[in-house]
Amino acid sequence: MALGAEISEKHIVLKGIDPLSFYGPQDINIRFLEKFLNARIVARGNQIVIQGTAQDVEHADKVINELVHMINRKGSVDQDDIEAVARLSDWQSDRFQAPPQESAIYYTKQGVIKPKTDGQQDYWKSTQKNDIVFAIGPAGTGKTFMAVAIALANLRDKIVDRIVLCRPAVEAGESLGFLPGDLQEKVDPYLRPLYDALFDMAPGDKLRKQIQGQIIEVVPLAYMRGRTLNNSFVILDEAQNTTSAQMKMFLTRLGPNSRAIITGDVTQIDLPAKAISGLVEIPHILTNIEGIDFVYLTDRDVVRHRLVRQIIKAYESFDSVANQEKENE
Repeated sequence: MALGAEISEKHIVLKGIDPLSFYGPQDINIRFLEKFLNARIVARGNQIVIQGTAQDVEHADKVINELVHMINRKGSVDQDDIEAVARLSDWQSDRFQAPPQESAIYYTKQGVIKPKTDGQQDYWKSTQKNDIVFAIGPAGTGKTFMAVAIALANLRDKIVDRIVLCRPAVEAGESLGFLPGDLQEKVDPYLRPLYDALFDMAPGDKLRKQIQGQIIEVVPLAYMRGRTLNNSFVILDEAQNTTSAQMKMFLTRLGPNSRAIITGDVTQIDLPAKAISGLVEIPHILTNIEGIDFVYLTDRDVVRHRLVRQIIKAYESFDSVANQEKENE
């Protein structure tokens, strides 16, 4: 608080939650929260008193109310939640509106991860209703990013005990045999996008411990053979590069209380010419099965650079003309 600034005070009554779930033992969460705010926070029974300048009080009020919403949704908050919500840069904006709880997937230090397009919203809703969801669409539509966020939210809320992320190590113009290093060093580049998504969302130190403890596991698809995954959230990324046999192998790994998201882009298949993609084939096999859903994203759902959408449309147009010429031959 700036010296000489007029001090404001605001009271928040905690309704419908146990104050201890917010305060923590001996108000440890309140003291932790104060580190990220320019206001003083006082806990009095089921009331929180905020003291500071008008602007700082308003900022603290938004943060606290968002944390209360989070407790209503998941039952408690920990210090990772508190830090992530308190650090949101959007709180400083007068235009900020807290996202509806049903659309907020995961909270990070950089902001709230939530659906940004109608297609992504359908994707998110589908994962809440179904145990297995296939997200199929072009690059840049957030398929993998959202899948990782949804998995982390399930782990945070103790819906599952672990996360397993995998990708097929399929050569795309380069040979694994000629890459330097041992087998793990050869396959790591194929798994790097999954690591990148994880480290974009979760605190680095905590994430490293979870990976070391195999609470979060990132593996090539081939390593899934013979396993049964219970109480797990499993993601298969780049599924267009699975064969029919690999897709069946992956889907039959799921044990009790496990969920899966399978992502892929059927326009970027790197399999040998005569091989059938498991992702292309699977919609014709798993039809009308309750608990399994297919979500199709389009160029309208691209959230990368504005030119990516135009690039995707240009390729679609080119491929359409090429296919028409083949049919006319």
